Amino acid sequence: MQSINPADTAWLLVATALVLLMTPALAFFYGGLVRNKNSLNTMMMSFVALGVVGLTWAVAGYSLAFSEGGPLLGGLTYLGLQGVGTEAKGTIPHVLFMTYQATFAIITAALISGAVVERMRFGPYLAFIALWTLLVYAPVAHWVWGGGWLMSRGVLDFAGGTVVHINAGVSALVAALVLGSRKDYGRQAVLPHNVPFTLLGAGLLWFGWFGFNGGSALAANGLAGLAFSNTFLAPTAALVAWTLLDYFRTGRATAVGAATGIVVGLVAITPAAGFVSPGSALLVGAIATLPSYFAIALRSRTRIDDSLDVFAGHGVGGLTGALLTGVLAQKAWNSGGSDGLLYGNFSQLGLQALGCVSAALYTAVTTFVILKALALVTSLRALPRTEGIGMDVSQHGEEAYASGEGSILLPPETALVPEPVPALRPQVASS
Repeated sequence: MQSINPADTAWLLVATALVLLMTPALAFFYGGLVRNKNSLNTMMMSFVALGVVGLTWAVAGYSLAFSEGGPLLGGLTYLGLQGVGTEAKGTIPHVLFMTYQATFAIITAALISGAVVERMRFGPYLAFIALWTLLVYAPVAHWVWGGGWLMSRGVLDFAGGTVVHINAGVSALVAALVLGSRKDYGRQAVLPHNVPFTLLGAGLLWFGWFGFNGGSALAANGLAGLAFSNTFLAPTAALVAWTLLDYFRTGRATAVGAATGIVVGLVAITPAAGFVSPGSALLVGAIATLPSYFAIALRSRTRIDDSLDVFAGHGVGGLTGALLTGVLAQKAWNSGGSDGLLYGNFSQLGLQALGCVSAALYTAVTTFVILKALALVTSLRALPRTEGIGMDVSQHGEEAYASGEGSILLPPETALVPEPVPALRPQVASS
């Protein structure tokens, strides 16, 4: 029976705080990319996940993901955190392991908000992330990390390429399709209002990601050091690759592109961080920029209004990283893992593809059902006129940048009248 290790516990305390910081960092990253009339609402969509998802996780999500159960879902052993105390879970306190995993659930749900900002009403959003945590995140986490069917088959996901990024990216795409595009999407330029906020958010995300990946070793050991170093290396390669792509395609190296490149590099190395060599981490970061970069370029030519390109950055980036794990994984760097295709294990790439496809299909269908069920009882999006005024005023009665004396408050009848969910518009058109 293992006992609590003070060094491992100290590292996981730090790692948990680092991952928690990623949610406010995401708020700045997203908040800078929207128009100023929607910046507070966008940031609140990240901040509120700290409460809603954190509470949902403590009440039932953790038990569904990590208590003993079947191949598809955990049981109710830890419902309401019963039986979760200071006893050892590996070499750290059980309650600390639960808290560390809670920070993952929180940031994953918050990521989805980037696809629906500037139009989704705040109340339905709160209900959505609570239901999504229970019905989508917890089951997939159980499949991959909690003893479920993908874990038993040998699918590799060190820190969340499938559980976090494919999960969030696919859900974001479905949510964008269900809600429809913003009322002025394709008719006028929708430009970031504060690029320095976005750069600050990207930098803080990188900082927090050391806990995201390094902490996933669940110990202060060589594996944590490998994951930590790979979390530094992959984004450096992605940043350079993205900047060069920007420069050679447009003649300009944009700040938003640099911030996006950093995040894509971090996303791609997440599933591979503890399974690949430092040299391979550089390859993962550089290679992952290509599909994500061109997915963003392609999306901008369609009527799919994934506002902040969550699917291209996280869905495509996570898929690329998960598949590259199946190619570049090397047992010499992690005795508990498997070799990938490049090192003679031809089946690992197939297993990685199985994990990606199964998670994506389950996530897409369940997210669609959740949103359609909510749409039966309330309108998911704001009225066109309140959308035009801005979500900050209509949803929160506040402005990020007050004009004149005090905030402009929307009349209650304007802010609260529901609007039917618009029909999907699948036609592809040039924006």
